[in-house]
Amino acid sequence: MAGAQPQQRHRCRFPALLASLFATVLLLFSPAAGAVEKGANRSSLLGQPRQWATGKDEGEILAEAEARGRGGEDSAAGEQGREFDSLDGMLQWAIGNSDPDKLREKAEEIERLSADELLKRQLEIKELMEKLRMPSDAELMKIAIADLNNSSASLEDRKRALQELFVLVEPIDNANDLEKLGGLIPLIQELNNADEGIRTTSAWVLGKASQNNVLVQNQILTYGALERLVKMGYSSSEGEAAKALYAISSLIRDNEHGQVLFLSENGYAMLQHILSTASNSVRLQRKVVSLLAYVADFQLSTGKLHAPFLSNHHFIISVVHMISVPDLDLQEKALLAVRSLLQLTSDDAADLQMFSGLDDSLEALRVQLDVLTSNDDRREYALEVEILRREVQIMFQQKFNEVRCCNIS
Repeated sequence: MAGAQPQQRHRCRFPALLASLFATVLLLFSPAAGAVEKGANRSSLLGQPRQWATGKDEGEILAEAEARGRGGEDSAAGEQGREFDSLDGMLQWAIGNSDPDKLREKAEEIERLSADELLKRQLEIKELMEKLRMPSDAELMKIAIADLNNSSASLEDRKRALQELFVLVEPIDNANDLEKLGGLIPLIQELNNADEGIRTTSAWVLGKASQNNVLVQNQILTYGALERLVKMGYSSSEGEAAKALYAISSLIRDNEHGQVLFLSENGYAMLQHILSTASNSVRLQRKVVSLLAYVADFQLSTGKLHAPFLSNHHFIISVVHMISVPDLDLQEKALLAVRSLLQLTSDDAADLQMFSGLDDSLEALRVQLDVLTSNDDRREYALEVEILRREVQIMFQQKFNEVRCCNIS
């Protein structure tokens, strides 16, 4: 379940024949209502004026339909299986693709109906329209949230509700409505679900909703979700740990309060655990060093040149070790993290001791890159990483020389 992709929301899909017949019935009730003169937009079947998006009256639509009818059947056949975002879109297309002769015959039949018969037909159409009305995003979110709040809902229903919410919260306005609709609390509660798939998808939804959204970030942080997400980062399941990291990254990005909370929850110990656990994949390690590089850069941008997590020497050594892991993408990300960490440290020998082994790791990487530059497929990328490696090496050497000079004097 952890890797399952959310299902796509269904759109209104009708076979062309059914759509055409349905639209024909609706269209032909309008002339019978007799509300406007020929050539103007006619009153709708629901008693409200309808303005066609095309700005054309029925006569123009009929003329176009007749012209298309003379053009052969190829175009009609090509419209089979067409999708429509709304009922109006489907009706306009269906009317334009209906047989104009049959439309006129039906119109003549409708004109002979009595007022009572016409009213009955209109009510039937109104009922049908209500059944076919596409629900709004807010209504769909309410349905999904209700499933999460329903203690008797099946596991599959809960999974489906979470998958639907993942799609629905992508627009920022919908994400902002999550709290108003009562969706954040049940989502956070699902982080404690006994089912791994439920926990993982809940973290995924929270990450999606809070991404680049300070309002939702602060709402989720207020409910204490970060503590649970940090614990999920220790999971032996790569999928669960990865989604927890995704949610954490979304919550603390550009959010200083979130980063302080992450530190208070000992989040960096969780990151160190992932880096130092041999069974963890390179993919997961990449996520950790990328998150660390971002946090360090954010500290630099806010003028804080000494981050509290720098006191964790074992953590820094684990990051340095990633430079030696034979995966060029991970090595590049580790170099970026080390470069930022070196800028955060003071000119103190104790700070630089955390980077013990950095020289050896950089030299081993240089030898590896020399081999890769002879490979045409990796040459360009290897040269880029080599430039970054040299930058880190020069920065570290400068720091080391500064500290040595200070100690001599």
